[in-house]
Amino acid sequence: MIVRKLFPALILCLTTVVQAQENLEKDIAAIEEKVISWRHDFHQNPELSNREFETARKIADHLRSLGMEVTTGVAKTGVVATLKGRRPGKVLALRADIDALPVTERTDVPFKSEVTTTFLGEETGVMHACGHDTHIAILMGVAEVLSQNNDFAGTVKFIFQPAEEGPPPGEEGGAKLMVSEGVLKNPDVDAIFGLHIASYLPVGTIAYKPGGTMAAAQRFVINVKGKQTHGSAPWGGVDPIFTAAQIIDGLQSIISREMELTKEAAVISVGKISGGVRNNIIPESVEMIGTIRTLDYDMQSKLNQRMKELVPAIAAAYRAEATVEIAEGVPITYNDPELTKQMVPSLKRAAGEEKVIEMNATTGAEDFSFFAREIPALYFFLGGKPADAPEDAYFPHHTPDFYVDDNGMLLGVKAFSQLVFDYLDTSNRS
Repeated sequence: MIVRKLFPALILCLTTVVQAQENLEKDIAAIEEKVISWRHDFHQNPELSNREFETARKIADHLRSLGMEVTTGVAKTGVVATLKGRRPGKVLALRADIDALPVTERTDVPFKSEVTTTFLGEETGVMHACGHDTHIAILMGVAEVLSQNNDFAGTVKFIFQPAEEGPPPGEEGGAKLMVSEGVLKNPDVDAIFGLHIASYLPVGTIAYKPGGTMAAAQRFVINVKGKQTHGSAPWGGVDPIFTAAQIIDGLQSIISREMELTKEAAVISVGKISGGVRNNIIPESVEMIGTIRTLDYDMQSKLNQRMKELVPAIAAAYRAEATVEIAEGVPITYNDPELTKQMVPSLKRAAGEEKVIEMNATTGAEDFSFFAREIPALYFFLGGKPADAPEDAYFPHHTPDFYVDDNGMLLGVKAFSQLVFDYLDTSNRS
């Protein structure tokens, strides 16, 4: 008798769930054109870290138009909005980074960036060469879809984060500053999800890894001091440029001879060298700026120590002096294993079973790691390479030819939306 009475209610409940899923998928499909249009606009109008003023204004205007509670000026130019479901429950955050890079675009897309600026004293173009324009557009689309389908238990906090690529020298910014300003509080966030477009993954594909997913990143500065002399008579001085070359070679010996690379990967790269004013003058000093990438904190500590020992020693061998400064940097991006296991079925529902793959760790870095250090997190990668392109036909991130296909973005909206409904439903029932 009890079963008979409960059966109609059960059928009604299942019908409601199915109808809600169908409505969600319908609204996601309908928003694709908007998402692509937003992406093109942000791509054409990129702004560097801590200078994302117009980008933030456009994001905030859109979120307000959806009736959300919006806070601006978070960590300088960040935007945060909250959307409450129809029932109380846990709090879930979704994050998108919003800054561009000092890269001069070389693609021939109709929405190509023509923006220029001065960065570290040099004229350069500005480009969304890491796909943050797609991240913004995707999360704006998710915000609109969820505002129309808020039949969930809990709250969604939308975090549009500035300065992921690092604030300008002498400034604070990025996820670390957002955390210190309390972005994960009021209301307290229980978990956070993030995604990154990937130019090397085919459209329709999602990749993830439990545990350590992306490397810790540290910025280093090496200053080499020699003795200036005429270029025709190098014996009259101490050549800091030649010394810098020996230091670069020595840094790679730390990687190849002292790091246990079968355990985890490690990288030292010099990205900028400055010194000298003329072809026939050996200068007094040279500055080198670079990056360190590690996936193990013990290896990071050893690598840092050996750099501090080796750099001055190499310089002294060539009668020069050298100092090395290593910043604290960005932690390892860590995917909470339990949360990842819980949410992978949601990613598969969004993309299809065969389109979701487990990946190896990458030596790329993400300051999303500051969020993941505070609360359980899941960070995954979204395919952006044209589906019919050959396996090796893609341009890496941070390059002038970087390109991702608009067709990849709708899956981002779908994946985030599915994660929200499944997480809040499961977590609030447990």
